Amino acid sequence: MNTSVTDGAAPPTSGVLDPALRSAIGRIARVPQLLVACDYDGTLAPIVADPSKAVPLPESVAAVRALAALPQTSVAVVSGRALRDLAALSRLPSEVHLVGSHGSEFDIGFVERLTPELIAVRTRLRDELREIAAAHPGIRLERKPASVAVHTRGVDPQVAAAAVEAVRSGPATWEDVTVTQGKEVIELSVVATHKGTAVDQLRTQLSASAVLFIGDDVTDENAFGNLQGPDVGIKIGPGNTKADYRVAEPIEAARALALLLETRRHWLFGERAVPIERHSMLANGRTVALLTPEAKVTWLCHPKPDSAAIFADLVGGSPAGHFSVAPERGGIPLGQRYRSGTMTVETRWSGLTVTDWLDRPSSDGVPPGPAVISGDSTLVRVLTGRGRVNLEFVPRPEFGQVAVQLEPGGDGLLVLGSNEPVALYSPGVQWEVDDHGGNETAKATVDLSAAGGQVTLELRFGTQSLAHHETSLHDRQVAAEQPWKDWVESLRLPTTARDLVARSALTLRGLCHEATGSILAAATTSLPEELGGVRNWDYRYCWLRDAAMTARVLVDLGSLDEAEAFLRWVDGCVERTGGHPERLHPLYTVDGFELGAEAVIDTLPGYAGSRPVRVGNLANHQLQLDVFGPIADLIAAVADARGSVRETEWRVLENMVEAVRRRWHEPDHGIWEARLPPRHHIFSKVMCWMTVDRALHVVRRHGGEDRPEWVELRERIGTNVLENGWHDDAEAYSVAYGHEDMDASSLWIGLSGLLDGDDPRFLSTVLRIEADLRSGPVVYRYHWDDGLPGREGGFHICTAWLIEAYLRTGRRTDAEELFTQMIDTAGPTGLLPEQYDPLAERGLGNHPQAYSHLGLIRCAMLLDNMLKQ
Repeated sequence: MNTSVTDGAAPPTSGVLDPALRSAIGRIARVPQLLVACDYDGTLAPIVADPSKAVPLPESVAAVRALAALPQTSVAVVSGRALRDLAALSRLPSEVHLVGSHGSEFDIGFVERLTPELIAVRTRLRDELREIAAAHPGIRLERKPASVAVHTRGVDPQVAAAAVEAVRSGPATWEDVTVTQGKEVIELSVVATHKGTAVDQLRTQLSASAVLFIGDDVTDENAFGNLQGPDVGIKIGPGNTKADYRVAEPIEAARALALLLETRRHWLFGERAVPIERHSMLANGRTVALLTPEAKVTWLCHPKPDSAAIFADLVGGSPAGHFSVAPERGGIPLGQRYRSGTMTVETRWSGLTVTDWLDRPSSDGVPPGPAVISGDSTLVRVLTGRGRVNLEFVPRPEFGQVAVQLEPGGDGLLVLGSNEPVALYSPGVQWEVDDHGGNETAKATVDLSAAGGQVTLELRFGTQSLAHHETSLHDRQVAAEQPWKDWVESLRLPTTARDLVARSALTLRGLCHEATGSILAAATTSLPEELGGVRNWDYRYCWLRDAAMTARVLVDLGSLDEAEAFLRWVDGCVERTGGHPERLHPLYTVDGFELGAEAVIDTLPGYAGSRPVRVGNLANHQLQLDVFGPIADLIAAVADARGSVRETEWRVLENMVEAVRRRWHEPDHGIWEARLPPRHHIFSKVMCWMTVDRALHVVRRHGGEDRPEWVELRERIGTNVLENGWHDDAEAYSVAYGHEDMDASSLWIGLSGLLDGDDPRFLSTVLRIEADLRSGPVVYRYHWDDGLPGREGGFHICTAWLIEAYLRTGRRTDAEELFTQMIDTAGPTGLLPEQYDPLAERGLGNHPQAYSHLGLIRCAMLLDNMLKQ
């Protein structure tokens, strides 16, 4: 802010807001907690001869009302008028804070808090000013709870000057009186305050991140002078001011408020949020990225998928970073698709195709500049066709928390300001770099016809080289795509939904972190389970349970590499427990280490206004006794497929059984990670049973010695859950011992093999879960109170479990019907998020979700096997 009085603010204009002011409004509209404060006379209401007729502009009232109704937004009117008069004239809703008498009145009962000494000074002040007014015809006094205002508007100038002089030389000199000079008014108060201190008090009380203040009077300069940091001050009309921005008249201030409203509403609730399931994922075994159907890179974390995002438009809107390509003429794309058997995405308009993939780093690097750091990635975007194309490059490292500069040089741009070197190789593109509040954005328009029909953009991580790559673009694309093609061709794909199963398998492999062997639960953080709700979690980590289930379904398809790598990763996690496998956390970073504290990025508004945006996950500290079962089940599947068990796998298997032996009898937090006290969850107990059951299978089939103590442990756990998990009133296995509420995970009482498919108890449980939790094409996890507000969608993995339960209980037609409904909810490129809302008919939750795709594959394979029987 300017610290001295100046007339250097932009000159008054009419009709169009100054670009610098528009930019400032755009920045302050995106702060977490905003306070909008303004004067009344001359700001919300034009100056009129009769102050009692000062009615606010309808445009201003509409904007103020709407702003006050927004979340994380407070509005105050700070006026020199008495609070009673201000409330009567403005007629603003109770959501708008009214402050009268230049900050002396914050509520109607203020006068009752004056000390007897101040009341005596006020009485003496009123008497003295009454005498001065009587001696100067036309002078009007306005009595307020803590002050008296002397108005000279409309009075003969000589009389007015004499009256003001009498006030200044008289009561204005008293020790307990504070003087405030305004336009044709001088006010004397027994309370030492002004608009600046009032705004500061409001800022503190409302925990505002920033303040926008608008005023026209000399008294508003105290507020302008107290603004700081990201605050914005707007002066109405001419004259010296401490404000950085200026408009000509109150109607221009109304336009500024309207722009603020529009921008903040978009920031809070999402700028035309693309349906979650319509996003496509790029992957290269190092990290992942998401594309909108319009070829906007809306999500990309670097250097790993659980690192901070450089493009977080998905949860923060355009200011959080994106990389956009679109034809200059506009228009919706004709379509978007994956190149067959690859993770390369093509987005097509008439006359324009954008081909996107994440390149795998190679040993030759990017000569002749610094080599690409091993493990780093390159986002390749190839534009082919004809006509003019608009480009917008908005990198925002660390979720937009780091200011960046873009430095043109040679054949592209260098991204400066982050610890990680980044370069955008873009030969032939002339970028225009603009500053947006310390962050720079690059825009360009390219003519594909003039460029020979093709333009290549390479966002290179881990280097600042803008040199030409020695390998041809065609050969690099082949090198990037061939491993995916070879892998998918090696799979044993079912005939049922074959193409969709292949895409799901590629998606699961794309969620595998090749450098470590870990497998992500999902590619994103904080995509909501309810639009506008708080059920927004970070899934960019490796859950032992989710990853084991993912690897298991890939084994079923004929690929063991992912399972073997994951089991080596698990072995490392077990080793770090120091001989206490029962202390394994439910989830770890992709590197296999404990997560940091869960945090909230309050500068990001969330997908479609769904806040908070979280980084980290508190479930890391929960006790989840179900995690051991899927790992043992995976080892059994790998051993059966390979015909042998490796030493590390034996070690992991024995540790899983030992963990179960030590803790199976304890209550835990369960698969769904409810932030509630632990219970004896049915699913957790079943998974403990399955741990020992699968371990015995491996021992007996693959050369180990039989373990009588394991047999006894398995029987003890099985008997315990079968007896204590059954709820007589529910006539089913419920969520937990002694609780009647149903839970879809209890289907595993039969899916695990603990109960046969024709067991009456399993049949009854399936019927009860179907009745309580199925809704059209989805199955909900549960309807019990998990301690969080709001609701969620149906879980695709739960839908898959019910399909499997239908098949195990002989209801093949029902299984086929539900499977068809499930796959119909997939996005246009075949991807599934975590959940689906059958009423709104849209996806919910993080995307793409490993659970959803492994469930789809498992169901397709079971249906295929049924057809062959």
